[in-house]
Amino acid sequence: MGTYHPLTEYQRYQIYVLRKAGHDQQTIATTIEVSSSTISRELRRHRGQRGYRPHQAHQKALVRRRQKAQVTKMRPALVERIEADLRQEWSPEQIAGRLEAAEGLRLSAERIYQPIRADRQLGGTLSRHRRHRQKKRKKRSGKPDARGQIKDRLSIDQRPALVEEKSRIGDWEIDRVMGRKRQGALVSLFERRSRYTLLGKVTSKQAEEVADTTVELLTPHKAHTETITADNGKEFAAHATIGQALDATVYFAHPYHAWERGLNENTNGLSPVCAQRHGLGYAVREAGATYYGSAQSSAPKGLGISNAT
Repeated sequence: MGTYHPLTEYQRYQIYVLRKAGHDQQTIATTIEVSSSTISRELRRHRGQRGYRPHQAHQKALVRRRQKAQVTKMRPALVERIEADLRQEWSPEQIAGRLEAAEGLRLSAERIYQPIRADRQLGGTLSRHRRHRQKKRKKRSGKPDARGQIKDRLSIDQRPALVEEKSRIGDWEIDRVMGRKRQGALVSLFERRSRYTLLGKVTSKQAEEVADTTVELLTPHKAHTETITADNGKEFAAHATIGQALDATVYFAHPYHAWERGLNENTNGLSPVCAQRHGLGYAVREAGATYYGSAQSSAPKGLGISNAT
């Protein structure tokens, strides 16, 4: 991995001029020799009501850099608060965001993991409240998967660059989430820009049932379904059925590249928690119900749960 270099003010003026000339983000990134994700992040963070303005963007970036350098001490009262939030099954990322928004405290998720590790070394139970627990990994011998490959799959490399920009509604990420003790499962669909989430119950990991549930969930939103990005699980082998029914294109992330569907991966940890707090358990049981960030749940607002049975 290369050394990170923050954008200079000159580079920000280059971005401004190239955007005015009608160039896309990939072309801009190639021209000023940075990654396309750097351009996307720059525009997302620093675009104001009057659009992207390079001088103001640079000043804002300098302020962010100074604030990031300020260290928040992990005092006992703060550690106790973090531990209490963790026991409520908040993720370290949520806790960090909440502390910054409510009290202006800047903590990275990594620093919030420190009390978890310390507690575990002392034999505590705090780590059991993490939504994403470490899984045992299969040893990868370099041999091809003997179970067969998904036919006619389209790689994420072929997905339009527009999807990465999150500039439109209609690009979804999909996954299957297992419940506790592998009792029941959910198909989770996550719209990249709006973060609107759909959950549907499935009784097995058979590709046909997963495809039927996916189509049922997305049919009311067919007009706003352009692409769907999945992992390489065999439960998505019936992707052609999904694409044909919804007039959408299904793409597959690279194997072992979970960050290519980062929004969905993070939300999957929240989905069972939110479902449980709504009285649904780890598999959706009630038909026809929709929830939009109910005040009964302490999970962040904006998560819509639509049940398909």
